[in-house]
Amino acid sequence: MKNSDSSSEGKQLFLKCAGCHGQNGEKPALGKSLVIQGWDKQKTIDALNGYKNDTYGSVMKGVMKSQVLSLNDSEIEALAEYISTLK
Repeated sequence: MKNSDSSSEGKQLFLKCAGCHGQNGEKPALGKSLVIQGWDKQKTIDALNGYKNDTYGSVMKGVMKSQVLSLNDSEIEALAEYISTLK
């Protein structure tokens, strides 16, 4: 996948996240989670995969697991790449 394709896909995928995390990842989702703005790509990949396999998360674990279960590896990578650009 070309980088611009990945960026476009990541931006599109993030629309689903923005309702809770804010347009730029600046909000603690539902007032309970970490702010994801400024996270690097690998941290985001690790967190999303951790939600999928129950190795990451606390109070928001159940909510996030249902959000990421349908994402495949390339979608997680595209989403993580996009989140890493948020400022």
